[in-house]
Amino acid sequence: MMNSHTRRVSRTMESYERYVILAIIFSFARCTSASVTHYSIPEEMKEGSVVANLATDLGLDMKTLNQRKMRLDIIANKKYLDLNKETGELYVVEKIDREHICPTKSLASCYLKLEVILDNPVRIFNIEVEILDINDNAPQFRRDAIHLDISEATSRGERFSLSNAVDPDVGSNSVKTYYLSESEYFNIEVQTGRDGSKFADLILKKTLDREKKPVHNLILTAIDGGTPARSGTASVIVRVLDTNDNTPTFDKDNMNIKMMENSPIGSLVVDLNATDLDEGLNSDITYSYSLYTSEKTQETFNLNPTTGEITVKGVLNYEDFRIYDMEVIAADKGATSLTGQCTIKILVEDMNDNHPEISIKSFQSPVTENIELDTVIAVVSVSDKDSGDNGIVDLRVPDNMPFKLRESSDNYYELVVSEPLDREKVSEYDITFTVTDRGSPPLSDNETMTLELLDVNDNVPQFPQSFYTIRVMENNAPGALLSSLTAFDPDLHENQYLVYFIIEKEIANTSMSMLFSINPENGNLYALKTFDYEIEKEFLFHIEARDSGSPPLSSNVTVHIIIVDQNDNAPVIVSPWRAHGSVVEEKIPRSTDKGSLVAKVIALDNDSVHNSRITYQFLQVTDATLFSLDQYNGEIRTMRMFSYRDPRHQRLVVVAKDNGEPALSATVTIKLTTMETAVKAYSDMTEEPLEYDIFSDINLYLVIGLGSVSFLLLITILVTIVIKCQKPKPSKAAPPSRNSVISERNSTIADSTLVSNDAYWYSLFLAETRKGKLVVRQPLPKGSRYIVSSIPRGTGLTDTSDSAASTLQASTTSSSSST
Repeated sequence: MMNSHTRRVSRTMESYERYVILAIIFSFARCTSASVTHYSIPEEMKEGSVVANLATDLGLDMKTLNQRKMRLDIIANKKYLDLNKETGELYVVEKIDREHICPTKSLASCYLKLEVILDNPVRIFNIEVEILDINDNAPQFRRDAIHLDISEATSRGERFSLSNAVDPDVGSNSVKTYYLSESEYFNIEVQTGRDGSKFADLILKKTLDREKKPVHNLILTAIDGGTPARSGTASVIVRVLDTNDNTPTFDKDNMNIKMMENSPIGSLVVDLNATDLDEGLNSDITYSYSLYTSEKTQETFNLNPTTGEITVKGVLNYEDFRIYDMEVIAADKGATSLTGQCTIKILVEDMNDNHPEISIKSFQSPVTENIELDTVIAVVSVSDKDSGDNGIVDLRVPDNMPFKLRESSDNYYELVVSEPLDREKVSEYDITFTVTDRGSPPLSDNETMTLELLDVNDNVPQFPQSFYTIRVMENNAPGALLSSLTAFDPDLHENQYLVYFIIEKEIANTSMSMLFSINPENGNLYALKTFDYEIEKEFLFHIEARDSGSPPLSSNVTVHIIIVDQNDNAPVIVSPWRAHGSVVEEKIPRSTDKGSLVAKVIALDNDSVHNSRITYQFLQVTDATLFSLDQYNGEIRTMRMFSYRDPRHQRLVVVAKDNGEPALSATVTIKLTTMETAVKAYSDMTEEPLEYDIFSDINLYLVIGLGSVSFLLLITILVTIVIKCQKPKPSKAAPPSRNSVISERNSTIADSTLVSNDAYWYSLFLAETRKGKLVVRQPLPKGSRYIVSSIPRGTGLTDTSDSAASTLQASTTSSSSST
């Protein structure tokens, strides 16, 4: 199936063949009438195409053409045609472009002039070949783009000339008409010139608006009259020129802008943007405040006339000024300036920049410590210049204080006493009122007030101790300071001033104020006399401390005075008994075994336990290898049996020393005589007085007299008791020891329990008189059985004033009971 192009070429060739035939016929017709032979051919024929057979047309013999040297000469043109010398045919050797050969469109026809030359005979034939135009060129504009500037103020119907298109073809093949692309603003009108050329005028059919469409792009098309028709195009660019027909316009005519107070100087408030649809100076905008904008606003905010930026110029304070109103004008720079307006309201937002304030309206100080609960001591008001949460405040006082806040009215608070006050615990309070707002971050303020408490007499004097034990060394000097019994009263001033008294108490018809004295101002306790431990060992009384308040308060304390013993009594040797300054003589069998008890030294000391602790030692001894002395119980025992070499008489000097500082002592000399045979026990013993070294002769006689009377009374009592008692009661003394010793004469009281039927024993007791202590010796009947518990080792008769008897006395009493 042939396409459209093939069909179009076929139709062209058919037209061309018909055209050649007609041209040949036309040429023959001319040959008969003129000497010039005419041919017509279309341009753009293919190379080799035969135009005509000149031999036949000129009546020449084709056989003689070579002989006659037939040749072709083209005049004033390029050789487009040539001659076939064999056949005499004229053919195309080069494609012919009519527009090139005949560039001037004014010529109606275009010819190629030829000469055919023959020799023998010479003949010249003139030939004209007319080149016929075909539509081989499209219309073409001189410029591809046609630029037009049209003001938007141009009225409708205005005409604008456009460049015409040219077409090298002629006749119907040249430009025939113009067409314009579709546009609501423009159309064209085709005009014919005097030379027959065609051109178009652009006509404005609708008013232009640059702001809507600043540029219009159109296409102008020129079409020739050939078959097929050819066309050419050009761009028509219409630029709409601006006129100042638009006012500046803001994005918003009304604005509400929130700005935080205390914004830094230079902070951007708003960047105004006014637009003008015009261009050039008509759209160049300047900004300014209108006359309706207050001076306060203009002083606070800066308006940039070029950019429209509004920035902070002054201090923004919510508490001073909260709303700023302004009107800004935007004006273009056109010949006739147009303006636009914008109203702006700047709302200053509060920030927490004001500290809350405290105002002390009333404060009562000092107050008494016994003030009643819920008593108002202060009235406080609080305030904050900020708004919202920034202006809501909370007031508080420390939690660890006996006060609380009570809201009385709007922002007024009362400080009341919530717990009992005690000046002695806390004398004054530094009360800090702290007020805090609820902003973010919160701000606070505080104020401290000092509340002073006045004292009331609500505390009794207090002694550091409830019981005082004071030790006083005997033989003290009268007026000596014993102790300072100072009481404390936490009250103040006269409520704190104390006076001290001794509460009267009599002991043995003696008032305490006769024995002791106390300083009423400072509580110093003094002794008024010298104390003797052996007579007075302790005192118990009370001291009162009384303040000077109204009414006065008082308290008392118990004082226990203990007299401390001094080593002021030397030991007294009570066994073996001896006369003052005499030597004790004892007889002992020479056959005494080793370890036998020879004698026992007993010393008593009236001092206290420590000072009466006695030790014994030999001061002199005839033979140190024969006797031993127990340093604690004073027993003298044999260390070996006597030999015939030992002297008959042995002299022992024993010293009894107490444990005092310095130590006191007493000595006794014992003269031992050894006997060959056993010594008979005497049935009766001569009573001899036993006394302390400190006894006088008068005391000795008194003791002997009292002893004789007491002996007779004691014998009578013992006989009566023995008759009435069938069985003697056991003694409460220590149980008898297995070791028993029998003394031949004046028996020494042994440390162990002793049972004897032969020896005489003496009951010793101490009688207290105003002048001193006496030791009385009383004999027991011969043949009596008795149990004696001796004095414990290292123990003296120390407690003679007590009702309980000493160990030695108890033993003697027990022995008497048994008898």
